[in-house]
Amino acid sequence: MVYTLIKNGTLIDGNGGQPVQDAAVLVKDNVIEKVGTLSDIPVPNEDVTEVDAQGGYILPGMIDTHVHLMMEIEAVEKQLTTPFSYRFYKAVKHMEKTLHAGVTTVRDAGGTDAGVKKAVEDGLVPGPRMQISVNAITTTGGHGDKWMRSGIDTTLHGYPGSPAGICDGVEEVTKKVREVLRAGADLIKVHATGGVMSPTDHPEFTQFSQEELEVIVREAEYRKGLKVMAHAQGEEGILNAVKAGIHSIEHGIYISDETAQLMIDNGTYLIPTLLAPVSVLEAAESSDSMPSYGVQKAKEVVDAHKESIANAYQKGVKIAMGTDAGVMAHGTNLRELGLMCEAGMSPMESIVASTKVAAECMGWENEIGTVEQGKYADIIITNSDPLADIYSLEENDNIVAVLKDGKLVKNHLSKVPTPSH
Repeated sequence: MVYTLIKNGTLIDGNGGQPVQDAAVLVKDNVIEKVGTLSDIPVPNEDVTEVDAQGGYILPGMIDTHVHLMMEIEAVEKQLTTPFSYRFYKAVKHMEKTLHAGVTTVRDAGGTDAGVKKAVEDGLVPGPRMQISVNAITTTGGHGDKWMRSGIDTTLHGYPGSPAGICDGVEEVTKKVREVLRAGADLIKVHATGGVMSPTDHPEFTQFSQEELEVIVREAEYRKGLKVMAHAQGEEGILNAVKAGIHSIEHGIYISDETAQLMIDNGTYLIPTLLAPVSVLEAAESSDSMPSYGVQKAKEVVDAHKESIANAYQKGVKIAMGTDAGVMAHGTNLRELGLMCEAGMSPMESIVASTKVAAECMGWENEIGTVEQGKYADIIITNSDPLADIYSLEENDNIVAVLKDGKLVKNHLSKVPTPSH
């Protein structure tokens, strides 16, 4: 039995209420046992490791509901000349950067297989808690089809543990969902529209019919109610996905008023990924890693994307934080909060979207997402006040400590935690 006492900080617990001054959190093994002010918490007589927040801010571990841990955008020629297994070793670094950015839980939107998840769960490598979709389901010529008009095909056509994702028609879609679930997917990812980074389509192109999407939802629900997340950028494709019962809309570049209302009625989550097109344009200015077709489409959609998310927020659509990390560098995830605030959210709302609401989106609201008794001890400490300056979270140096499952996985506090009686 191991006790950890976090003290001397201001608590922002993820519920959206007033911060608690002189807060303390008592952790027993990997679970939060008590939360309150230091004077309210009886400290056990046993050895307790004290973590002094040094006047900083104590928050729940952040949750990114849209990442790609097994990839990070790079020039096509480098992709083509790099051995396949190299990506697994890079993923170890991606996961470490994610943790050090204060993100303790992710929902992987394609590319990460059950072996990577198991390696983290078994303690072989450090990494965030995760739900995985294994591989996204896509149409021929769709967002996940990397066939180039030159005839070169850079699509990863499956390997043991990750079935190929391309399928067309109800019969193929049915089988493909079952293959992905067999491979260990915790949820299904589908491309309902084209996208920015695909070579032969456009974000406004509709992919998969509503009937096909309904089949995907049905097959996922047969597995004890598993959810479906939909890459959906164009208006028609978004509406099809919502009507089909999709759990979350990823990106949502062109959300109409009609669709926003239907999302509210259905309880559909929106994952903005505002950082994605912004990062594409930034990378184009600093390197040759972005293909010209992706840069051109990012320019077309970046303003519409901001307007769409702002409108959806104003109407009351449920928003959970997600970035599309992998399109941009891993470890830069919390830039998304500043962009969410630029779309109209308050700093507190952006934090709640990145903790409590994100946990609800993942169906893990009873385990993580807030600093409350009985939940896993996924906690971060910042040396800056994120409510006064939400952009301070962008600097990883401001995330001075990260606990995942009760263990310090990052510690940049000036004093080393010490045992106390």
